[in-house]
Amino acid sequence: MDGEWIDKAVETIVEFGTKYGIQVLGAIAILIVGWIVAKLCRRISRKVLTTAKAEASLVGFVSSLVYYAVLAFAVIGAISKLGVQTTSFVAVLGAAGLAVGLAMQGSLSNFAAGVLVLIFRPFKVGDFISAAGCDGVVQEIGIFTTTLHSPDNKKVIMPNSAVTGGNITNLTANETRRVDLTAGICYEADMNRAKQAIEEMLTNHPKVLNDPAPTVAVVELADSSVNLVVRPWCKTADYWDVYFSVTQGIKEALDGADISIPFPQQDVHLFQAAG
Repeated sequence: MDGEWIDKAVETIVEFGTKYGIQVLGAIAILIVGWIVAKLCRRISRKVLTTAKAEASLVGFVSSLVYYAVLAFAVIGAISKLGVQTTSFVAVLGAAGLAVGLAMQGSLSNFAAGVLVLIFRPFKVGDFISAAGCDGVVQEIGIFTTTLHSPDNKKVIMPNSAVTGGNITNLTANETRRVDLTAGICYEADMNRAKQAIEEMLTNHPKVLNDPAPTVAVVELADSSVNLVVRPWCKTADYWDVYFSVTQGIKEALDGADISIPFPQQDVHLFQAAG
């Protein structure tokens, strides 16, 4: 009796192996080949993006996305080889993905914004930008967040959706910048003499560019002063040095020309009441 049971068990195993063994081996082969192809595609995509001088974050993200996409196709192919209906399997995965997407709307929004930043590159690591009400040097561009280093030595981490949701000002994108300053002189002063004094100071300044030429012009007749706009150009890296030194230079140039900078004034007229 035991011998008959063993023979039947062996027969069943042989029959199962004959029927499904080839399918199992085929599925394993598909997984192995898919894994090799996925690694190859990841290597090629990384090489192509590196040659194109893409951001390091974009290189890692795209290469990983390609790798897992090829692996997913390989897994679906292996499951199909085993005789499982992949249509229902894909439908289940789609429903699960929809549920996860609805539950993670904020994160997916940041993810999509991060992809857009990495692809279109409105700024790069090392740029000084103004975005989402924050100013600072870009330290890291992640898939979900962007990290800034503020001028007062603070680390600012902003969600990417907030960065791309408004205007982005890249202050270091160009090689040169214009410094905008305003100087007020009294109404009794000689405007041409004041302009000449400021222009000479700008001409002698070592970090002010001659091309484009600086602008000194009357911009406003204010309540207590005649305001002159002073707009020198400089290299982007020298912006703050020029800003501070030219501000001081304007005061020294006007003092040297005996032109006073007025304080706010107000005239008060008194009338004696009758009786």
